[in-house]
Amino acid sequence: MSEQTERRLKSLRERMKSTGTGLVAIAPGSHMDWVLGFHPHPDERPCLLLIGPEKEAFLMPALNAEGTREFTDIAFFNWSDAEGPARALSEALSAIDATAPGLVALDETMRADFALLLLDALPGDTRRSFTPETLGGLRMRKDAAEYQKLKMNAAIADRAMQAAFAGIKPGMTENQVADIIKGHFSSEGAQPQFWIVGAGGNGAFPHHSASERVIEEGDAIVIDIGGRKQGFPSDITRMAVVGMPPEGYGEIHTIVDKAVQAALKAARPGVPAHVVDDAARGVITDAGYGEYFVHRTGHGLGIDIHEPPYITATSDVILDEGMVFSIEPGIYLPGRFGIRLEEIVILRADGPEILSGLPRNVHIVAT
Repeated sequence: MSEQTERRLKSLRERMKSTGTGLVAIAPGSHMDWVLGFHPHPDERPCLLLIGPEKEAFLMPALNAEGTREFTDIAFFNWSDAEGPARALSEALSAIDATAPGLVALDETMRADFALLLLDALPGDTRRSFTPETLGGLRMRKDAAEYQKLKMNAAIADRAMQAAFAGIKPGMTENQVADIIKGHFSSEGAQPQFWIVGAGGNGAFPHHSASERVIEEGDAIVIDIGGRKQGFPSDITRMAVVGMPPEGYGEIHTIVDKAVQAALKAARPGVPAHVVDDAARGVITDAGYGEYFVHRTGHGLGIDIHEPPYITATSDVILDEGMVFSIEPGIYLPGRFGIRLEEIVILRADGPEILSGLPRNVHIVAT
């Protein structure tokens, strides 16, 4: 077992003790990646990492056991298709002293049939929760190695954005701009994750992807992109305008940028996440565009592109040093254009550090 896994299991067990959690159950996915640095192949066969107060074990499909063994020395309780997982699960729970855990924390991304299999194997009075108070709470605070990978990915995304800026020309399609972005990520060894290129009216759809819509002079273009390298992603949104900006663009860009600045100022350790959303939303509402800011201000970024903490109007999560999240207010005018500006920040003792080095001013494409 690696030193990192030992350290993270120790921290998780401290959380389990403080919350009265007798069992944490994790399915193949990003939670398991965080604990172990890998996860077995995810499919319909129940596979669970079961973490008790002092011991841990795998419920492991026999089909995947040999391939997984090279990555970990954690005890396996294998089961075959012929016999099913019930006996192996019972033995695994006994081995880690978790047959009556009192409170079990379930990986919230777990398949429902995995969760029901586990709950059916536990006493009827077992209480259940999800991971925010245990594993999820730990994942929100990034260590130095995670920060370095996120910072590296942010720099790659900056360069991919600059490649898009350099390549945009009237007459291109959104998809052609997306191809430039994807190509740049790949050229730096990063896997493209998403590529929103929304020109003109398409920019008013916050999650528009890219299409065969032809870019024309006067278009404002929302460009929201991300790639992944060494297990961590990037996420950045900037604006480009082809030639003369559409009417009202400059005023609204300034409002959105002021909303970013207000959110950055509000983001401090000890502050509830909704205060950051309130700050950004207040600027846009006071300017008369509140109904056109149609999404939350931000989301956490780590192994997953969207993970806690979520920066919403209702979130009471207390922000803390080491948390990484986006600040991305926007204004979307149907049929005209949208403007979103996004920074990824890591929270320090004195406030947020922006990971990107790319200015938020609009890029003007010469025609």
